[in-house]
Amino acid sequence: MKNPFEKYTEKFSENRLWKKLKNFAAQAGVKTVYSALLLYYAYRRKETPLWAKNIILGTLGYFLAPIDAIPDLTPFLGYTDDVGVLSFGLVTIAGFVNKDVRKQARAQLAKWFDQYEENILEEVDRQL
Repeated sequence: MKNPFEKYTEKFSENRLWKKLKNFAAQAGVKTVYSALLLYYAYRRKETPLWAKNIILGTLGYFLAPIDAIPDLTPFLGYTDDVGVLSFGLVTIAGFVNKDVRKQARAQLAKWFDQYEENILEEVDRQL
């Protein structure tokens, strides 16, 4: 499978991902953060094959790239393209997002958001 975000693979680093998620969680929103976390924890699974890990790295690399289609500093629109790219990545590797991955993502999400609407997470889960 061709990875349309392959050129962003080198932009990924765990340290940069955690820093961006921690510092911009509220601005990015629950849906964006949950999607990124699902991808990250699916990447960490030893059962996830190399082709899927490459999709994840490119997708998360795009999310971390300082310049993308719509700059993240743009109020209200900045993460719109990121949500689309993260959704693409999730749908592509959906078979590797299991119950444990969802549980890990939700546990981390709860550390950054005091409260959120469960239906937002269910909306993302339904895509898978």
